[in-house]
This record gives sequence, C-alpha cells and structure tokens, in this order.
Amino acid sequence: MNRSAIENKVREFAAAAASEKGFELVHVEFTGTGKQAAVRVYIDKDGGITHEDCSQLSQALDRLLEPADLISSRYVLEISSPGIERGLYSLADFGKFSGESAKVKTHTAIEGQKNFRGNIVGVSDGDVEFEDRTSGLVRIPWDLVSKANLEFDIGRELKESKKKKS
Repeated sequence: MNRSAIENKVREFAAAAASEKGFELVHVEFTGTGKQAAVRVYIDKDGGITHEDCSQLSQALDRLLEPADLISSRYVLEISSPGIERGLYSLADFGKFSGESAKVKTHTAIEGQKNFRGNIVGVSDGDVEFEDRTSGLVRIPWDLVSKANLEFDIGRELKESKKKKS
C-alpha cells in the first residue's frame, strides 16, 4: 500500500475514533520508512487537548490499526495537539480562523509573491481572502496553497491580556 493510501485509511480510522471521543481530527500524516516510520495524528477540542486525550485516542486508534495491518513495517503512533501555530489544511480551517494571523505559501507566485504573512479575512468562491502585511488584500486560490499555518502574534496577545485586566 502506498503512502497516500495508508494516510487515507488511517484518516478514516482516526476520524471515527476521534469523533467517538468528542475530538476534532485536524490532520494525519505518515512519515519516514523502516525504523523511522511514524503515523502522526493531530486532534483538537474546545479548551485544548490534554495528555489523557492523546492517550485515549492512541489506545482507540491502535485497536483499529493493528488488525487492519496497513503498515508492513514497524512504526510509531504519535497523537498530539496541532499546537499554537496549527496547520491549516482545508478551506474550512481558513473560515474557522478568520481574523487570525497566519502564514501562507503558494506553489506558484501570485503577483510575484509566494510567501504571505498577515490576517485571514475569510473564504470566498474557493479562494482564501488574506490581508497580507506587504501587499494588502490578496485572493489566494485554494489549489495554489502549498502550506499554511496560524502564526502566534505575541503583540496581539499582550494587547488582549491588557484589555482583560482593565
């Protein structure tokens, strides 16, 4: 079974197990080969993910993966939170995080630019609307996005913290 087929099958199992536990499945990836092979599953929920959440999903997913025998070699199953600078893997992610700071890389240049930093405005007609710090409002076709993730903005967080204390 090729890497893509393994990821897709693991994604099916992980989605079912995560849903049963009340978690959002964020992303699945299969990396490495031989002794270095790893299946990484990223989950989230309101209030964040705990070590216990990761342990519960790991056990549930392991019970599904072992009998399926998808991966012929040994591998490590890693379950974790997507982190503070979580990846954005779908248009729905961009919609969910409208107004947040992010970084976006594209396969090909848009008006001479392939790397964008700024704020997600939203999603419209299959495009990401993005307020880039240097070039202003940009429409990025979803099929051109090669990598995207939220960007932790310490200045913004400090301002929000001061507002809450006032």
